[in-house]
Amino acid sequence: MPDDASLAEEILRSLSEGRRIPRPTLREGGLSMARAYRIGAVIEQARAARGERPAGRKIGFTNRTMWDRFNVSAPIFAPMYDSTLRPLGTPFPLTGLMEPRIEPEIAFRLSAAPAPGMSADDLMACVSGLCAGFELVHSPYAGWEFEGADTVAAVGLHGAFLHGPILDLPPADRSGWIGRLADFETVLCRNGAVADTGHARNVLGGGPLVALGHLADLVASTPGATPLQKGDIVTTGTLTQALPVRPGECWQARFDGLPLDGIRIDLV
Repeated sequence: MPDDASLAEEILRSLSEGRRIPRPTLREGGLSMARAYRIGAVIEQARAARGERPAGRKIGFTNRTMWDRFNVSAPIFAPMYDSTLRPLGTPFPLTGLMEPRIEPEIAFRLSAAPAPGMSADDLMACVSGLCAGFELVHSPYAGWEFEGADTVAAVGLHGAFLHGPILDLPPADRSGWIGRLADFETVLCRNGAVADTGHARNVLGGGPLVALGHLADLVASTPGATPLQKGDIVTTGTLTQALPVRPGECWQARFDGLPLDGIRIDLV
């Protein structure tokens, strides 16, 4: 069984080169969730050493309708970087992404780090802005077959997060978003045709704000995890199924019940 540094190097090379690797959970000795987060921390240090700056967190597998399909039973988290976080507006190349899929999500910009066990009002007080976006996820494990620990070690399967304009939320406006974020619908379209629909309750039964609270709890309970901080962008998980994408496709999403413009991405 490779040590943490060797396995981290193998995974990072796989993600950089677009090359499949065997699942760590199926290797001799397996892979615990605790070790997967340790390996993720080693990868984070290596990426920082080559000049990538952490820009926030992604929360994965908050959509409970996907758990059976992907053999997971709880959300996970991973860092995002200035190299993977960017605004929508230009075609996005899928080059280097392995079996990529698309996920429409709501993301928060933090004004302060949320603490474990916060109420909805306290969580909203930690949010200075929000936006809609597409996360492009990919997997170094063939056929999208894995366990939760495999995905944590592989940087949460994060490829990129392409977001629309960030809507500033003045303190006086934040409480009004609590109900909105728990009761809206998403329509995801491929080349103008509806590909899937989703509802806020798909995200941990209560919507993106519930996911933010879960992340605060999870980060606090994960040894060695980098704390959340002001300015972080936090994605909250897909509202629909994660659907395969190909170059040449145009994807659009709208968020009925939220005062956000629809988003679009052209893939090349």
